[in-house]
Amino acid sequence: MTTKKTDRPQKATKTIATNRKAFFDYEILDRFEAGLVLTGTEIKSVRAGKVDLRDAYARVQNGELWLANAHIALYDAGSLYNHDPKRPRKLLMHREEIDKLRSIIAERGVTLVALSIFIKGHVAKVGLGLARGKRQYDKRRALMDKDMDREARRAMGTVR
Repeated sequence: MTTKKTDRPQKATKTIATNRKAFFDYEILDRFEAGLVLTGTEIKSVRAGKVDLRDAYARVQNGELWLANAHIALYDAGSLYNHDPKRPRKLLMHREEIDKLRSIIAERGVTLVALSIFIKGHVAKVGLGLARGKRQYDKRRALMDKDMDREARRAMGTVR
């Protein structure tokens, strides 16, 4: 008797790092998940939480998807075989998904931004977002809305 996909237990997911600046600077249109090819010292640094995604983005190059500008700190116990912190890292997705992303990215004003790095099961993955840049007045509007919401919550707390 075979088990259905719904019968299998879900793999535990642990978020390592999120790119909060991407949510402020970009309007996220769609989200994707990709596997991340890492060396031994890189995965140890990722599990230790030493990751910075502030300027990280993905690009399609020669039919492959690559993560650029993601900073994974050097592993403390690593010696001669430590990795380069800013090296481009290969992302794993199905060919059809990569081709679809390539055609969408060719559209003007759309980019693929790294939103988070997480461990799913025992595998490192990166959450990608198809993003369009916000204008300055959109960013100001978002800040004003956040401030007004905070003030409203503060006022509701004092009334009670």
